[in-house]
Amino acid sequence: MTQNWGMTIPFYDRSLARSQELIAELPALGYTDVWSAEVNGTDGFVPLALAAQWAPETRLGSAIVPVSTRGPGLLAMSAATLADLAPGRFVLGIGSSSPAIVERWNAVPFAKPYARTRDTLRFLKKALAGEKVSEAYETFEIKGFKLERAPKTPPKIVLAALRPRMLRLAAEEADGAITNWLSPGDVRKVRAELGQDTELIARLFVCVSEDTAKVREMARWMLASYLTVPAYAAFHDWLGRGEALRGLHEAWAAGDRQTALKAVPDEVIDDLIVHGDAATCRARIQQYVDNGLDTPVLAPIPGGEVSIDQAVRDLAPKA
Repeated sequence: MTQNWGMTIPFYDRSLARSQELIAELPALGYTDVWSAEVNGTDGFVPLALAAQWAPETRLGSAIVPVSTRGPGLLAMSAATLADLAPGRFVLGIGSSSPAIVERWNAVPFAKPYARTRDTLRFLKKALAGEKVSEAYETFEIKGFKLERAPKTPPKIVLAALRPRMLRLAAEEADGAITNWLSPGDVRKVRAELGQDTELIARLFVCVSEDTAKVREMARWMLASYLTVPAYAAFHDWLGRGEALRGLHEAWAAGDRQTALKAVPDEVIDDLIVHGDAATCRARIQQYVDNGLDTPVLAPIPGGEVSIDQAVRDLAPKA
């Protein structure tokens, strides 16, 4: 598989409105992909629509859009719009998301996440191919939906997948898998479940800084807020970090956030956050690739000794 090299957009230190110049620079630096996200900042589609114009050489991907916060038909419409803007260059990344995002922030029940993701995938494959869909799935029923303008080139669909069941679904029915918060060594375990022929994409958080203590302190809240989400807790149990993270989970469940932050082991931070000078970071990213990662999607974190602009340039394939 051709080696891809992705960048997360927008950048963490600026708004989408201020991102045009650096996004436009990415192809010349050797970046092949730009990938959005959707949590509580920008939505997953608008940054890609703009990047389709600002950096027309790049592949565009969403990592990820939740399957429960939009109706299936609306999700198909949004995907079709991007596929029309960037024929053959848009990849729709979908996933179950989390109870906080789905229920607490969007007032939608977070029910049967695996089944909802599977059903949405199956619906989207038909809808984006231009079919009229009337079907009762396990988690929803569609009655007579057909895109007014189906894309000439249906987008590939990839799934957020952390553990064996979802990874197998990605391998069997989707075009790839997206994962997050893992070490280079963890890639081997994920790849073993996914197989060798399915694209594996992962967002890698990078801080170009030689101040290890500062990076660890900054990273504790990021890690604590993610690794206490049930899906990520189960993921790291599966990866073998259950005991190392026991103190974090116990303090978090008790509502003691300060103790929870202190309980995140340094070795876990060093496993999951890429940090050091630019050369060290590039070597670490290469370890992910060597272990089976097809598409590293870099997410430079502010706070290092160099600016985000310089980090993007220093970490580029052509640096």
